[in-house]
Amino acid sequence: MIRCYSTTAFSLAVLLTCLTSIRAQQGAEPVVAKMEMKLTLGEKVLDTIEKGDLLTVLEVRDKSYLIQTFSGHKGAVANVTVAKLAEAAPIYDELIEASPEDGRLYTLRASCHWAVGDTEQALADFDKAIEMGYDEGHAFASRGLFHAAMRNYDQAIEDYSEAIRRDPKDAVPLVNRAAVNMSMGKYEAAVEDYTQAIALSPDNPVLYTQRAIALKLLGKLDEAVAGYDKAIELADKDISAWMGRGFVKFQLGKYEAAIEDFSQVIELSPESAVAINNRGYNYQMLGKESEALADYTRAVELAPKYLLALQNKAWLLTTAKDETVRDPAQAIATATAACEISEYKDFSDLTLLAAAHGSAGEFETAIGWQEKSIELAIEEQKSIAQKLIALYQKEKPFDPKLLEGDPAPEAELETK
Repeated sequence: MIRCYSTTAFSLAVLLTCLTSIRAQQGAEPVVAKMEMKLTLGEKVLDTIEKGDLLTVLEVRDKSYLIQTFSGHKGAVANVTVAKLAEAAPIYDELIEASPEDGRLYTLRASCHWAVGDTEQALADFDKAIEMGYDEGHAFASRGLFHAAMRNYDQAIEDYSEAIRRDPKDAVPLVNRAAVNMSMGKYEAAVEDYTQAIALSPDNPVLYTQRAIALKLLGKLDEAVAGYDKAIELADKDISAWMGRGFVKFQLGKYEAAIEDFSQVIELSPESAVAINNRGYNYQMLGKESEALADYTRAVELAPKYLLALQNKAWLLTTAKDETVRDPAQAIATATAACEISEYKDFSDLTLLAAAHGSAGEFETAIGWQEKSIELAIEEQKSIAQKLIALYQKEKPFDPKLLEGDPAPEAELETK
């Protein structure tokens, strides 16, 4: 449940996390109190809502909202007594006019600007709050979020670092700084940040998963697997951890183990086309072409516009060693579907379509599509296209062995 925060105990870092969740939940935008109100039960006052308090919306009614206060009390408030966060800036304007020395109020107004996507004005308000002396650790951490959202990564790192200096026991700015380091390609620094955050929150499986991703990008695959192991130990239904570990095991050439992980994802989420496609590729790497085709087919059934699954299926139908799997007619249909999605503007997809026609013995058509691909090819792809044209001119179908030494197209795996 999304919590709401009173003006007397407010962390914008948490609010921004709250807003991120809100944007994924239609109708769940928080509201801001326009006036002081009291939640009562009979004659007993349960809670006092102050003007400017942020209230979590639990239910939207005809003329009221069912809300929850910062302290956890629930009650109904009339629509006219509150404003949606995106429309609440005037409330904070009034509060600032009444207490212009209170820098905290600028951070609250910043949240309104953030809600409508005005990051520039939100950042200006946060700058003002800090200039006025509202300089607690979470203030810098929150401003760092604004800088990160605006891709001002160096400034974001500075703010997170200051927040960490002021409150070294708070894991949030460490995690946020790690995310910015990831965006900047500074994976070693990200690993260090996640490691420090894990020391503060050792039972948080997400931190182990995120560190594993950074380790994977550093090429430290065994360490990445160990991180995913810990994440799964803490949360054995965490699909992202199973999926991530499966991909790293694939990278390590442990195809059977990767299949086991992707199968676990499928058990948890039977309609995960990505996991099914990934398992199919690992089956293909083991030479189990029938099982691979079944998975690719299922992935496409679940997601008809899933380009990667279409490509993988078409290549397998075109080049399978098992004659019972190879099917030129179906390969052409599947490759055509892939080209339609990429609007016949992708070199690899046109190469695939040409190969499918070549496997059907339709060499003139194969040559035509391969010539079309050359128009889209980057320099290093043109030699491959020319070799394939020469191959089809000799009325020989596509064979990866004939392109040894060149980066021939092949099936792929989804990383997420």
